[in-house]
Parts: sequence; C-alpha cells; structure tokens
Amino acid sequence: MSKIEVAPTKNKQRETFKTKFGFIWACVGSAVGIGTVWMFPYRLAQYGGAVFLVEYIIFTMLLGLSGVIGETAFGRAMKAGPVGAFAKATKMRFKNSFGKYLGAIPVLGSWVIAIGYSVVIGWVIRFLIFSFSGELLKEDLAFLFLNISGNFSNVTCHLIGLLLIFLIMTSGISKGIEKLNKFLMPIFFILFIILAINVAFLPEALKGYTYLFRFNLEQFFVVKNWIYALGQSFFSLSLAGSGTLIYGSYLKNDEDIIYCAKNVIIFDILAGIIVALAIIPAMFSFGLEAQAGPSLLFVAMPKIFFGMPFGSLFEIIFFIATLFATLTSIINLFEVPIEEIQNRLKLSRNMSVTAVIAISTIISLFIENAKIVEMWMDVVSIYIIPLGALLAGVMFFWVCGEEFVLENVNMGAKKKLGRWFIPVSKYIFTIITLIIFICGIFFGLN
Repeated sequence: MSKIEVAPTKNKQRETFKTKFGFIWACVGSAVGIGTVWMFPYRLAQYGGAVFLVEYIIFTMLLGLSGVIGETAFGRAMKAGPVGAFAKATKMRFKNSFGKYLGAIPVLGSWVIAIGYSVVIGWVIRFLIFSFSGELLKEDLAFLFLNISGNFSNVTCHLIGLLLIFLIMTSGISKGIEKLNKFLMPIFFILFIILAINVAFLPEALKGYTYLFRFNLEQFFVVKNWIYALGQSFFSLSLAGSGTLIYGSYLKNDEDIIYCAKNVIIFDILAGIIVALAIIPAMFSFGLEAQAGPSLLFVAMPKIFFGMPFGSLFEIIFFIATLFATLTSIINLFEVPIEEIQNRLKLSRNMSVTAVIAISTIISLFIENAKIVEMWMDVVSIYIIPLGALLAGVMFFWVCGEEFVLENVNMGAKKKLGRWFIPVSKYIFTIITLIIFICGIFFGLN
C-alpha cells in the first residue's frame, strides 16, 4: 500500500488522550447526552417499542461502523479539527485548501448547539438544587419550570453551569476532558441502572416492559418508524463532522480505532436501553403518556418520583445522572470551536477557552427562554449537524482517496478492515447521511 503524505499540523504540541479507554469514554460521553435521556425513551414508546429498538440497533451499527470510524480516523490523520482537516483533504486532492470554508459549517453547528445546551444545563442544575431542597414535592411542576425557563429567569444556575464547563475545558484534554469522562460516564450508567432496578418494583411496571419488548410485525414495515430510528441512531452517535472528528485528532497513532468504535457503539446502544428501562415502565406505572424534551425531564419525571418509595432520593440520582450526561456532551461540543480558535489565532488554550465561553455566555443569556432554545436547537440539529456529517464523509471517503482511508482506519488496529469498507462508507454511509439531511427538512427530524 502506498504511503500518502499529509502536511504536518502547525501545532507541534498538540495534546493527546493518554489511554484507549479514556478516548472511548470521551466519545461515549459526547454521544450519550441530554437527547438520550429526553428523546430516545419517547421515540421508543411512540414508534413501535421492540420494533423501533431493532431498527435503531441496525442503523446504529451500520452508521457507527462507517461514521464513528471514519470521523475518528479523519481527525487523527489530519491532527486538526474540521477546518484544518477539510483544508488538508482538498489540498491533497485538488492542490487547494478551499475545504477550510466548508469545515467552518460543522464548527459553527457544534458551537451553536453548545450555546443552546448551556441554557439546558442551567435548568438541570436548578432542578437538582430543587430536588435536594424538597421543593419539587411542593410546587406545581409545570408552573415551576415555566418560571425558570423565561427570559433571564435562571441566570445564576446558568452561569454556574458555564463556570463548570470553563474549569473543565481549561484543564486540557487528558487532565480535563479524559479524566472527567472516565469518572462521570461509568457513574452515569450505574445511576440509571439503580433507577431501572427500582422502577421494576413499581406497580403496573410490567405493562411498560410488555409494550417495550412486544414485537409487532406490522409496525416493522411502517416507513415512518424506520425514518425516526435512522434519525435517532444518527444523532445518538454524535455524528456531525465535528465532535468525533476533534476527539480523533487527539488520538495517538498506535491506538486501535476499530476497537474503540465498536465499544462506543455498544455503550451508546446500552445507554439508550437502560434509560428507556428507567423511564417508560415508570410512566406506565403512573398512567402518564410518553413525553419528550423539557416536559419529560422537568415535569413528568418529578411527578413519578413524588409517588415512588424513597422518591426524593431517586429524584436526586436522576438529576445527577442527567447533569453528567449534559456535561460530557457539552464539553465535546465546545472543544470544536476552542480548538479552531487556538489553532487559527495561535492563542494559548486558556485564552481560547476564555474567548469561546465568554462569547457563548453573552449569547446564551439572551436566548434563555425555552421557546427560543427549542427553535435554536431545532434549526441547527435539522440543517447544520447532518450537513456537517455529510461533508466530513465526502471529504474523507471521497476526496482523500481509498488508499488513504484504509491506511488510516487500519493504523494501530489488531483486526484490520478489508476493502469492503470502502464501498460501504463511500456509498451506503454518505447516501444515508444525505437521506437524514433531506428527511430533516421534510419531517423535522432531530
């Protein structure tokens, strides 16, 4: 196989993940976010239960095979974020670095989503405080959430969330992002497993399990179910041409990307199932309809905990786990613009983090309203995120060339992928990503 040279990155002191499992947990943390908690159980309940789960697993494995491996290998090969990676790809193929302009799309998408998430993390912190104080047991929950989700109505907790993010990001890749994910993500799984076990003993919980795991063959052939399963798997893997790519750029050359990607896929699927087992049977037990978004987190779940034995304790566990999921996702999103500013303007990491968080703080304070945040997040997740993933797929699988792809995917791998990986990635993955982009426009998929 011929060696294909890539221009060395300008950043000679680029940080790396210290361990393989640190990288895996970081990728799992970026994938398992607030969307897993407030969207996956809803879609599982609404679009066929076991049928949706089977469809979701099929797509997650297919997309993960090409998407996670591809974005990780692309980032590692170029040792750069989206702008630098896209620029190097077009420079290799066309002798022109015009790809940097296309690379700005996933950077922008990641930053905008991070700004929206910074509002949500403020709500989670506020409700975690409420759960400790017992206030959620006394108040009208819908009214309570309405009070904290208006204009400038949750500034203190919002700023606490941004301060937490700032402290983590200034600690760097191995000492900040890697250590945080290695600590928080295993605890996230443990906390939700505890919740799921407790829910199993609730009256009528069996109805929830029956619904979730009953396979209805008729629903298996409903096109809409497949479309939403496809969208859920795509977004749950955090494929956007940004976050996974940027984490890949911090990965050492001797690490096994294929092994890492398999683990990310497995843990991502497990996270969705465990969260669903903690939420759906509980809703059946208390006669509540499946809900998504803020109404699930801040209205429905506290109602369930109110009627549960030791409900206050499990309410605290739930919001701690949700805070962990939100934190690990948001630091991945913020890392993309931070890396770009650090590399482009040749600033120190601390200065880059300060600039990004300061700008984000100003913007996010002015969109601190549930309706604005929902619209803000929808526009980006429907249009910019899948477009960024599509562009990254085209750049790596089409522009860089087959030999380059195989060389960098298999670098450090114990079990190497064969040439079959090329058509699967070039055609199936990129076409599926294009379909998601089109479906997002027509179905509002996010």
